[in-house]
Amino acid sequence: MILVVAEKPSVARDIARVLGCRERGQGYLASKQYTVTWALGHLVSLCEPDEIDPKYKKWRMEDLPILPETLPTKVIPKTRSQYSVIRSLMLDAGVSRIVCATDAGREGELIFRMIYEKVGCLKPVGRLWISSLTDAAIQEGFDGIKPGSAYDGLYQSALCRSQADWLVGMNASRAFTLKYGALLSVGRVQTPTLALLVKRAQDIRDFVPERFCTVTADFGDYQGKWFDPKVKDDKANHRIADSKTAETIAKSVTRKEARVSSVSATPRKELPPQLFDLTTLQRDANRKLGFTAARTLKTAQALYETHKCITYPRTDSRYLPWDMLSQVAKTLELLPEPFRALADAVPRKAGKLVCSGRVFDNEKVSDHHAILPTAKKPGDRMTRDEAALYDLVARRLIAAFYPAFEYEQIRVVTEANGETFKSAGRVVKELGWRKVEGSSKEEEAGQLPELQRGDTRRVKSAKVKEEATKPPPRHTDASLLY
Repeated sequence: MILVVAEKPSVARDIARVLGCRERGQGYLASKQYTVTWALGHLVSLCEPDEIDPKYKKWRMEDLPILPETLPTKVIPKTRSQYSVIRSLMLDAGVSRIVCATDAGREGELIFRMIYEKVGCLKPVGRLWISSLTDAAIQEGFDGIKPGSAYDGLYQSALCRSQADWLVGMNASRAFTLKYGALLSVGRVQTPTLALLVKRAQDIRDFVPERFCTVTADFGDYQGKWFDPKVKDDKANHRIADSKTAETIAKSVTRKEARVSSVSATPRKELPPQLFDLTTLQRDANRKLGFTAARTLKTAQALYETHKCITYPRTDSRYLPWDMLSQVAKTLELLPEPFRALADAVPRKAGKLVCSGRVFDNEKVSDHHAILPTAKKPGDRMTRDEAALYDLVARRLIAAFYPAFEYEQIRVVTEANGETFKSAGRVVKELGWRKVEGSSKEEEAGQLPELQRGDTRRVKSAKVKEEATKPPPRHTDASLLY
């Protein structure tokens, strides 16, 4: 009998269906060859300091730092019953081999290993390592089970992370609480993040705005902002120190003839965006959809586990292995509407998908490849959040194979009654991947008419605007994830 340990019941059910395990037991599903059981996330955790030595129950500065020779583990009380199920199955004489089928990542490895070691099991372990929960992916994974020892390094890194969190959190939280007389939580990640937020809040609080005026002239089919050509700093040469001077400039050019004195065009090219890893997906979802990082992860997990229409989301790679080329081509062919026409327009050479080193690179694939849609169509039972996030993932796969977005960055200088005005915009030459992902409102607003040196206009109006330098913006999920 082979025992399969999944991370959660939903994944266990998917695996059991593929393996033909239809017999229901208390906390497991079974067939003649396999028994599939599940954890409920972490079932075993590191002990608290007072569980290691009762003297640590009272918080005292003289006991710090707490540095045990080893960090013992304990069974988490609220899920003890499921731990007992797994323990009895692992120790069952009829079980000859165990398959670790927890999430294929660092934390999933730790969840299984802590249970395995707490039980004291010595039976051989194989590792199921998959990036999708479709039936085909699960079957393929079981056909290629790897030895558990191949992931010893992953386990050690997870254990190191866990113990580092314990050492920093337990010692620093006690130290700060005792020093400042209030219960303070200090963590290896949370405290540096808090420091970033505090530093930004201080910068905003201490910021002293510098007031100035600007003059914008309306030439009919485009506008220009006054600037002093003697000032080289392009970010400051449009600032006028006092409103009286600004009003004088505005009045002096209103209804006067204006002439284009120079037009410069600089070719620009934006390569297609790379595929998503979790961090870049969270950033894009925050920027485009207003999702928090936690909301994005929760939604991505649902697309992966429930709908099975995207691959494993907790990846830190933005690349694919070369041997996935044919699979990706098939996925593009199977994408549902409204992506069908966009996917069909992906450039191909001799009918085959064109490879790109920005998409395929074996050396840059970590434990998991970049996030992709799967060949499974999502159906119509998705929530609004799930549909919106799936849209981002599907469009990103398509966009990654489109040509670059090409445009000319245009800078126009217009003179009127001795004053100079600058205008900036772009002329699109090739939309490329922007056909798939679109442009921002700021980019769309930067369009200029075709202009040549010597062209004339009349200044319809000139407006003075009082402005001030702005403090740095508060952090968002997207800015913290960079």
